[in-house]
Amino acid sequence: QVQLVESGGGLVQAGGSLRLSCAASGRTFSGYAKGWFRQAPGKEREFVAAINWRGGNTYYAESVKGRFTMTRDNAKDTVSLQMNSLKPEDTAIYYCAADPSFVRITSAHAVERWGQGTQVTVSS
Repeated sequence: QVQLVESGGGLVQAGGSLRLSCAASGRTFSGYAKGWFRQAPGKEREFVAAINWRGGNTYYAESVKGRFTMTRDNAKDTVSLQMNSLKPEDTAIYYCAADPSFVRITSAHAVERWGQGTQVTVSS
């Protein structure tokens, strides 16, 4: 079964850090752009961060810029999201995404492949 598998979510206090990881299973996505999205209760899924297939270009939502860093390891076919200075408003289910296009990877309506999500809860 082809899938993306997230890990690393959990409960953290405001100001703390978490590192999310996403691994491919069943096939390789090393040639794909990768992204992270999040969805809080009652809200639409929103873009968080993206990285192109080479790893040389990244793009972040304004709300996380300067706090979150996305990286990838194509040899291991994994991506990570380092989240620092976490805020209660960062609480959401975080989803890994993959798409051949670095443009489409920023749109929740266009992404080709999704992971199952991992919960991040930031307490105040």
